[in-house]
Amino acid sequence: MSKPAIVTPDPWLRLQSLTRARVALGRSGVSLPTREVLRFGTAHAQARDAVHQALDVPALQGELHEAGFNTFAVHSQAADRGVYLRRPDWGRRLAPDSADALAKQAPSLWPAAPKLAIVVADGLSSLATRSHAQPLLEALVPYFPELYRLPVVVATQARVALGDEIGHILGAEQVVVMIGERPGLSSPDSLGLYLTAQPRPGLTDANRNCISNVRPEGLPYAEAARKLAFLIAGARRLGRSGVDLKDDSDSHALLPDAADPSVLEATPPA
Repeated sequence: MSKPAIVTPDPWLRLQSLTRARVALGRSGVSLPTREVLRFGTAHAQARDAVHQALDVPALQGELHEAGFNTFAVHSQAADRGVYLRRPDWGRRLAPDSADALAKQAPSLWPAAPKLAIVVADGLSSLATRSHAQPLLEALVPYFPELYRLPVVVATQARVALGDEIGHILGAEQVVVMIGERPGLSSPDSLGLYLTAQPRPGLTDANRNCISNVRPEGLPYAEAARKLAFLIAGARRLGRSGVDLKDDSDSHALLPDAADPSVLEATPPA
């Protein structure tokens, strides 16, 4: 007579093929199987590493330059990663030297009152920023070819609201912040996109539109770029973003040649 299996499989095991969430883990007696305990420990370590790992700015700038993008580096008032995690408010404002440098260089690098400013920020997962910012920018180029001519602002120790101050200094009509999201146990490298019209310090999340979970295992780059282009065009028509701007892009066939060509400048800055 055969003995019963030590590990009892979960009848919902087929759900594992549909999601990366921790479902249908099975059990060994009254406990989780050893492999699942080890997988949980690994996922937890990856999430912690994603939060604490600093963004390698020179490496990211080099990759973006090789891809044809110009960059301009800034940092928040949080001096290091520890301060950034303890003082979220300092991550929402530029350090004085970065604010001064951006204001001085803006007239020579950006056109007056640019239609769009792009900020690539480390946020709570530098892994997400390093992994996905470049391919996402490349996916946006078919909608906005002028991205190759306008510098991408690379921001460190940054929270989402840092983009409001950056956009305000540049006099931008809209700002998009591409930022590493808080890691989960199945997604340490998720990138979020935040669009704000008429950016300025003091705005809240009610003034922004968010596209979340941008990564190959979540929302693919091409789909994220399509949704973002739709929201950018919609915010320009509406004159604002946030709760008044709805993402019903799935009910519209927005193709690259249908994007609003006036979202970015037609000619490079002098």
